[in-house]
Amino acid sequence: METPHDRDLLGHVLIPVAHPEDARKTAKELARYDPGRVTTLHVVEKGGGVPDKTPVEHSEEMATESYAAVRDVFPDANEHTAYARNVVEAIFEAAEEVEASAIVYRSRGGNRLLQFLSGDLSVKLVTQADRPVVALPALEDD
Repeated sequence: METPHDRDLLGHVLIPVAHPEDARKTAKELARYDPGRVTTLHVVEKGGGVPDKTPVEHSEEMATESYAAVRDVFPDANEHTAYARNVVEAIFEAAEEVEASAIVYRSRGGNRLLQFLSGDLSVKLVTQADRPVVALPALEDD
């Protein structure tokens, strides 16, 4: 049985994106590494008993625009939308579902307080994943 560790690291990457500009920057930076297949993930954050952070329709529109931004760079990119309260768990579940060889993301930065308040998703991604996680370097215009 093949495991994620038996595959080419960039054979099939999952790229979680937050919005179209993030998607564009992530795809542009990822293109330098010539991945085999790309699946773009947008997580629609659900409130779990409380009002959603943004209306679902707005989040779905953001996902559609994000997928289009990635397809400008990777025309054959697949798309995957997840609806979840926990973004990191949704990323891991999506990676499993699409059988991604790696999760590739671009750190969105921010100061330490912002990272603390957001639960620092980057730390959770790299410490809890069951497959390789690749952090792309920041672009010059970031």
